[in-house]
Amino acid sequence: MNDIRILWKESIARALTALRPDGTEAVSAERIIMETPPDPNLGDLGFPLFSFAKLMHCAPAKIAADILPLLQADPAVQGQGTIKVVGPYINVFLPKGDVAGQILNAILTQKDSYGKTNTLAGKKIMVEFSSPNTNKPLHLGHLRNDAIGESLSRILKFGGAEVYKTNIINDRGVHICKSMLAYRLFGNGTDPVKEGIKPDKFVGDMYVRFHKYSKEHPEAEEEAQALLRKWESGDPETLELWTLMNGWALQGIQQTYKRTGVSFDKLFFESQVYRKGRAEILEGLARGVFYKDEDNSVWIDLAPIGLDKKVLLRGDGTALYITQDIGLAITRHGEWPFDKLIYVVGNEQIYHFKVLFYVLKQLGHEWYTGLHHLAYGMVNLPEGKMKSREGTVVDADDLITDLKNGALEEIAAKGREEAVGNPEEVAEKVALGALHYFLLQVDAMKDMLFNTKESLSFNGNTGPYIQYMGARISSILRKAETEEGKNAKAGTVKPELLGSEAEWALLKKLEEFPAQIDKAAAQYTPTLITGYLYDVCKLFSRFYHDCPILAAENPDTAATRLALARAVQIVLKNATELVLVPFLEVM
Repeated sequence: MNDIRILWKESIARALTALRPDGTEAVSAERIIMETPPDPNLGDLGFPLFSFAKLMHCAPAKIAADILPLLQADPAVQGQGTIKVVGPYINVFLPKGDVAGQILNAILTQKDSYGKTNTLAGKKIMVEFSSPNTNKPLHLGHLRNDAIGESLSRILKFGGAEVYKTNIINDRGVHICKSMLAYRLFGNGTDPVKEGIKPDKFVGDMYVRFHKYSKEHPEAEEEAQALLRKWESGDPETLELWTLMNGWALQGIQQTYKRTGVSFDKLFFESQVYRKGRAEILEGLARGVFYKDEDNSVWIDLAPIGLDKKVLLRGDGTALYITQDIGLAITRHGEWPFDKLIYVVGNEQIYHFKVLFYVLKQLGHEWYTGLHHLAYGMVNLPEGKMKSREGTVVDADDLITDLKNGALEEIAAKGREEAVGNPEEVAEKVALGALHYFLLQVDAMKDMLFNTKESLSFNGNTGPYIQYMGARISSILRKAETEEGKNAKAGTVKPELLGSEAEWALLKKLEEFPAQIDKAAAQYTPTLITGYLYDVCKLFSRFYHDCPILAAENPDTAATRLALARAVQIVLKNATELVLVPFLEVM
């Protein structure tokens, strides 16, 4: 069907070129806008002509009327549909039988490759996300970050790009030392194994203990700063404790990554890179890009981008986060020369990245144009804002386990334990589907509330609903292999039989999948894929209600509708994988 779309765009471009005023450039197919009419009775494809009014020196409706005979006479689109002029639109009704055959053949032949495009072929895209601190477990905010970063990476790869996923582990600083200090005071030489606690949770508990301790001991903050100074000076005892506790934290964090299906191609550690960038800043200072203040601190004037000024090096020569990020970006491009580097970081860092990109530009790195900050909003629970130091943050693992328990209760309530085979395994997948779909269905820039009960609903725009529809289709396909499917087995697939409104709407939606991939990749938004999934499931539900599949009287109709159901299953599998929602054969 993509070929038919291209044929019509090219035909309209030729018609416009033929009627254009003398001396003007030919109209290219790329300039032709294509839409889906809101009402199926208006056609399958719509081509608005508003943008050509100035070129043609006449109203869009007259342009449409003038090019109609040229389109009707164009041999390239003969048999490729019928045309209807609706005001300023050229609307096309596609030949259903031919198009249905093309769509079904493409999906059933390509299978798990269906939807992949080459739009980003040859592009090297690095995605940075997660960025945990090694003084606590991953929490709900990290889960949103991870879902966006991992999903976007999969979508970009599906769009043909070479993707490299990176993660900067924040493993140094006074917050790390606070957990270390609490362990010295209250740990008594124990460890996560002895306590039976997940290792990152064990370290996080120490961070909370420090906060409680500091309320009664004002000197605690200075003690933590002193410990940081010892770490920076290379004190062996401090480094030994730091290595031990960071190891615990990272071990636990990696377990959560594995549980949620998140992975990285390379981990960077702040402790190894925080000094990077200093030489770059000093070189920029020598070239007059930056300037030095009276206290020897180094600054950049941000007036050209409508901001004030920013310190890049302290007066004593020590680095700041911005210094580190400058050096890290340069290092990354040196190691893996990317065309695009996407930072998945909360929207509270918008200013930081504006400065970072401007500094890299001023340093002469032309690849700064490929840097992009994918900002996202806060995520909280209905109970209110979470605070790590007070222990009110919802740990990622605890939240997933709560969702899993909720799914187990639902399985038990419906008496599905035996049917699903392994309730624990299925409940875990339902939990991950509920979590990731809920996090990704909201536009990234918006703040959101994570509602556990809503996310687990099997009705409406939720992960479990999508999984349920996938399981339902899988059940139909299994029944087709039994006595119940003998009618369909006796028939022949004839796409021209798929002419009802429900069948045609579903087919057209399936055909959109590659275009949705390109759109989601171009806009860096997995939300388009969750929305697409919901649309497919709603249309399948309507098709299932209106069009008997295995019970169809005509064997050819049964076989053809079964092929359509199989095509829907393929698309659901491919799309759910992109948004971290496990596909379930049984539910």
